[in-house]
Amino acid sequence: MSDFLSRVASAPISWGVCEVPGWGAMMPSPRVLGEMAGLGFRATELGAPGFLPAEPGDVKSELGNYDMSLLGAFTPVVIHDSSHRNEAIASAREAARFLQSAGATKLISCPVLDMDWSIPRALSSSEVTHMAEMFAIIDDICGEHGLEQVLHPHVQTLVETKDNISRVLDTCDVHFCLDTGHMAFGGQDPVEFAKDCMDRVGHVHLKDIRLDMVDPVLRREVTLMAATQAGIFTPLGHGDVDIAGVVQALEGAGYQGWYVIEQDTAITDGMPAEGDGPIHQITTSLEYLTNTVAPTLKPAS
Repeated sequence: MSDFLSRVASAPISWGVCEVPGWGAMMPSPRVLGEMAGLGFRATELGAPGFLPAEPGDVKSELGNYDMSLLGAFTPVVIHDSSHRNEAIASAREAARFLQSAGATKLISCPVLDMDWSIPRALSSSEVTHMAEMFAIIDDICGEHGLEQVLHPHVQTLVETKDNISRVLDTCDVHFCLDTGHMAFGGQDPVEFAKDCMDRVGHVHLKDIRLDMVDPVLRREVTLMAATQAGIFTPLGHGDVDIAGVVQALEGAGYQGWYVIEQDTAITDGMPAEGDGPIHQITTSLEYLTNTVAPTLKPAS
């Protein structure tokens, strides 16, 4: 039988823990980690500042209390602007040192226009060149710390659309976090990416979305948070993304990395009661992977 399910993890954003100010209530880590562990997850990502301890050794220890380990951390970076070069390099080194000490293996980079997540704009040719050079520099920094950098395409960033993704593929060698939801959001077929760019996939986020809600967000008429609150992100198998097709393509090509269930959630109606809240949606997603996706996979050779 395929070992696919043993490589499925979750992330704090699925419990509403997000870096964006004003996103919603942050559930306490003991409850989130307890619910993760109760569902059988053995690995997670870091989450927003304040969710896990500030010292890497303490992160490792707290996760160990739940028989869990750290995979990596979503890390916004400003790497198109040469005037931020030294700052970006220093920040990448700091992040890499932290992640190495906390036992992680991935630095999940996300190039933003600025740290306020301002609306992205078209880049000049020199900015494109500088961004490609910076990806290579961060790759080297990660290599020095036993990590792999994986680029996370994301709505409202400089790698948002299919064209943005193609530009990165053409200008540098950075590996990707194949986020099924955000790629589909920007017009990139995630199954096509899994088939055509397997050699560039270093990490996977499994996220399902309703494509009928995408256009107003891309036109900047609706914020990502408002769309999230309105239900654009669904449990796996309940949206328009071919999650099974992505997993089948990757497993068939020999992918041996992690799959992180990421269902962006915002808790805005007060803290859910014990046993209630996001855990229900994650349970639905896990059941979909267990009962619908896993049986279609060939046994590991």
